[in-house]
Amino acid sequence: MNCNLMDDLRRRVAALIVVRASGHLDDQQRRYPRWELSNSELKQLLADGVGGVILLGGSAIELQQRTRQLQGWSDQTLLFCADVEEGVGQRFEGASWLMPPLALGRLHRTQPAKAVELAERFGRCTGEQAKRCGLNWVLGPVCDVNNNPANPVINVRAWGEDPATAGCLATAFQRGLSSAGVLGCAKHFPGHGDTSNDSHLDLPVLSHRRERLERMELPPFRAAIAAGVDSVMTAHLLLPQLDRDHPATLSAAVLTDLLRHDLGFQGLVVTDALVMEAIAGRYDAATAAVLAFEAGADLILMPADANAAIDGLHSAFRTGRLPLKRLDEAWERRRQALKRTTTTAIGNPAIANQEDRTLEADLIQACISARAVDGLAVGPGVNLIRVDGVFPCPALAGVAPALQLPSLQGFRNVVIHGQGVSPWQNDPNAPLALDRLGDGPVLLQLFLRGNPFRGDRDQQEPWRAVVQQLQRCKRLSGLAVYGSPYLWDELDAVLEPDIPAGYSPGQMPEAQRQLLTQLLGRPNQTANQRDFTD
Repeated sequence: MNCNLMDDLRRRVAALIVVRASGHLDDQQRRYPRWELSNSELKQLLADGVGGVILLGGSAIELQQRTRQLQGWSDQTLLFCADVEEGVGQRFEGASWLMPPLALGRLHRTQPAKAVELAERFGRCTGEQAKRCGLNWVLGPVCDVNNNPANPVINVRAWGEDPATAGCLATAFQRGLSSAGVLGCAKHFPGHGDTSNDSHLDLPVLSHRRERLERMELPPFRAAIAAGVDSVMTAHLLLPQLDRDHPATLSAAVLTDLLRHDLGFQGLVVTDALVMEAIAGRYDAATAAVLAFEAGADLILMPADANAAIDGLHSAFRTGRLPLKRLDEAWERRRQALKRTTTTAIGNPAIANQEDRTLEADLIQACISARAVDGLAVGPGVNLIRVDGVFPCPALAGVAPALQLPSLQGFRNVVIHGQGVSPWQNDPNAPLALDRLGDGPVLLQLFLRGNPFRGDRDQQEPWRAVVQQLQRCKRLSGLAVYGSPYLWDELDAVLEPDIPAGYSPGQMPEAQRQLLTQLLGRPNQTANQRDFTD
C-alpha cells in the first residue's frame, strides 16, 4: 500500500474517533486537563481527520464560539456532542437546567399523559438549545431501567424504574430531539440500571439470562429503535450469560448478534468513553479501539490515547484483521446521521427563550413536593447543607437560595462536602457531632444523588440516623432533599408529621427557591428575584 493510500486510510479511521474538549476557549480554563485535550492537541488531531468532539464546561455563549472554533480547525463536518441529560444548562451555564429524567418517571405513576408531554417538550428544548450552541448530537435518552435503588451511576438519570415507563418517556424525549433536527443516542446498551457499582471506577457484572434481559433491560432500547433513534451507546459491563470474556462494549455477541441482528438496529453504535476504568484499567487504547470495532462499534468515544487508538485501528484495517467493509459501513452510517442534522445560524446570542423558561417552571411545579405545616422555626440556628463532591458546586453558585433564604431567617450556613471537615462522630445512634455545629434549630438540606465517580459513598452516610437524632434532640427545624428519590423516601418514612419537609428531584436554584419558600411558610424579600437562576 503506497503512502498516499495509507494516509487516506488513517484519516478515514480518524474520522470515527470522538475526543474530549473543554467548552472553554482558553486552555487555562480546563477543569479536567487529564481528559480534556489542549488546543494545540485538538488542532493537530482535527487536522489529521478526527471527526468528533464531546464537550463539557463553560457557558452556553462560550460553547457557541467554541464549536465554531473547533469546526474551523477541520476540513470535514464534525460531530459535536455532550452529555446534557438534564438540559443544556446542566453542563453549560446560561442554558436551561431541567429536572433529572427520573422526576418524570415518578410523575408518570400518577399523571402519565402529563409526564409524556413534559418529556417531549424536554427533548425539544434540549435539542433546540443544543443546536443554538453548535451541538448536533445529544448523548441521550438514557434507556437504562433504574430498578436498583443502590445504583450509583444511573439513578436519577433514568427515565423510569420499570421498562414500560422508561421506554415511553425515553421515546417521548427522542421525539422532541428529532423535531429539533438533532441526533439522539439511546444508552447504555444493553442496560446499566441493575448494577450496584460504577463503571467509571470498575467493571460491573450483570449475571442475568437472556430471558430476563428481554423482560427488563431491552424493552426501552427496542422502543427507542422503533422510534428511530439515531445512535446507541454501549455499556461497560460484563454479561457472562452472553459473553463471559468481553465487556459489552467489546463483545460481538452483544453489539452484533444482539443489537444489530436481533434488535435490528442499523444506525451508529458508539462506545461509552473508553477512558473509563472498566475499559482503560484492562486494555490499552489501541487494543480497546480494535476490539470495540471488531465487536460492532462504529465510533470510538474518548479513547485514553487518541493517536494510539487511531494507529491501532489503522494497523488492523491495513493488515486485514478488520475488513475494510466495516470501515465503509461505519463511514456511511456517520454520513447518513450528519445528513439528518440541521444547523442554526448563530446571530442572537440568547440560548433560552420564553418557551424554554415556561418548561423550566412547569417541570419544577410538577415535580417538587413540600409540606410546610406551620413553617420553619426562625433562627438563630444552623442551615446544615451536604453537597455532592466539593464546594463550591453548581447548585450553590452565587447567591443560591439554599444559602440565602435561610440566612434571611437567622440561620447560619454550614456546608459539608467531600473535602471538608468531617461532621461525624463514632456513635451509630447519634452520628452527627452536634457540638461542632453550634446551638439552635437545624435546617437540614441534602444535595445528594447518584453521581458517577462517587461510588456508594453518599449512600453509606447515616442520614436516617441523623434525622432521628435531631428529632430526639428537638432540633430538627426542617428537611429539604434535592436529588435522590430513594434518600427522600427513606427519610420521609421516619419524619415526625409536624416537621416541615420537601423534596426536589432537581438541584437548580429555582427549585431551591420554590421549595424553601413553601417550607419557610412566609413571604421573603427574594421570592421574585430571578437573577440567580440564569
